[in-house]
Amino acid sequence: MAAPFTIAALYCFAAFDDPHPLARDLRALCDRLDTCGTLILAREGINGTVAGSEEAIAALVRHIRALPGCADMDVKYAAADGAPFARMKVKVKREIVTLGAGDLDPARRAGRHLDPREWNDLIADPGTIVIDTRNAYEVSVGSFEGAIDPGTRSFRDFPAWFGAFAGKLREEGRSPRIAMFCTGGIRCEKSTALVRARGFDEVYHLRGGILRYLEEVPEAESRWHGECYVFDDRVAVGHGLKPGTHRLCRACGLPHHADEDHVCPATASRA
Repeated sequence: MAAPFTIAALYCFAAFDDPHPLARDLRALCDRLDTCGTLILAREGINGTVAGSEEAIAALVRHIRALPGCADMDVKYAAADGAPFARMKVKVKREIVTLGAGDLDPARRAGRHLDPREWNDLIADPGTIVIDTRNAYEVSVGSFEGAIDPGTRSFRDFPAWFGAFAGKLREEGRSPRIAMFCTGGIRCEKSTALVRARGFDEVYHLRGGILRYLEEVPEAESRWHGECYVFDDRVAVGHGLKPGTHRLCRACGLPHHADEDHVCPATASRA
């Protein structure tokens, strides 16, 4: 029997002259379809994760793909036995994923996309620098073999980190091949555009992100270690997008392995 909830993680960089009327239409549609999750719109496009019946999600995706520039929108699907979100939110913001690095035009300036199997060959090459663009708490759940963890608390911290990292590369006289990845691909669209704007030409990123990689690459051929943190009640997923073994601490919001004792920083600071 099919799971009662279909989850769709989606994004598209597109030029919206005014996202506010688009958001109003989406709020009304999501209300009729009884979906849950979050959609974020900005002048640069749309991003979000939504859940609902299979029919409702199909109708919502059709609507979004009919928006200007969204016909080829990237969507990744998963299933859940229960509602992974408490309610539906449709927001208009300055950016669909906040980097705070000015106008980067990811639609035209992002790095070269690689499919999951091409990615394995690239990151196996010792001449490739592999960078995890996610935040430290996400990296703690799992990452690719040999990837650099910037140790960021927020995506906004990434430009400063990369600026310092790029400075060290230049001091060493290096302009290496750079491979970057994130959960679903959207942060890499912006971060690779940033890296190219900083003067690095050979820049790649994983098409569809970690989620597509875990869906398509058999575990026996995988270079991924651990699980992938996701921003819903599943907390983490493994190969084949099967539910993971992590839980979320309700006090501090950090993920932890279900079988391990979790020292909550929020609780410890009050002790």
